[in-house]
Amino acid sequence: VQLQASGGGLVQAGGSLRLSCAASGRTLSSYHMGWFRQAPGKEREFVCAISRSGGSTDFADSVKGRFTISRDNAKNTLYLQMNSLKPEDTAAYYCAANRVVFRTAPDPRSYDYWGQGTQVTVSS
Repeated sequence: VQLQASGGGLVQAGGSLRLSCAASGRTLSSYHMGWFRQAPGKEREFVCAISRSGGSTDFADSVKGRFTISRDNAKNTLYLQMNSLKPEDTAAYYCAANRVVFRTAPDPRSYDYWGQGTQVTVSS
């Protein structure tokens, strides 16, 4: 599957952005999906994940209550709604697909396919 992330940009602190991740090549419903982010000089970190059906989600503590993950399998698209953005949310955001198990969603090694990053910059 090929993944294409989009929707990044520059936003002021407290603002919102919605990221999208479009899948092609195979149906999105075959995969658990995750969002990760990486800031300059830092390791890639888990943001959130959603199971194949959308029935289960998992969030990093740093984004709980502010970010929402959703998917539209009919449109083959994954979404990340980001509200109340903070400067520390500044990073390149990556979507990823996991064929096997949702239990290890926060571990980037669980993912088989990655999209290119989309940059999110939050100004103070």
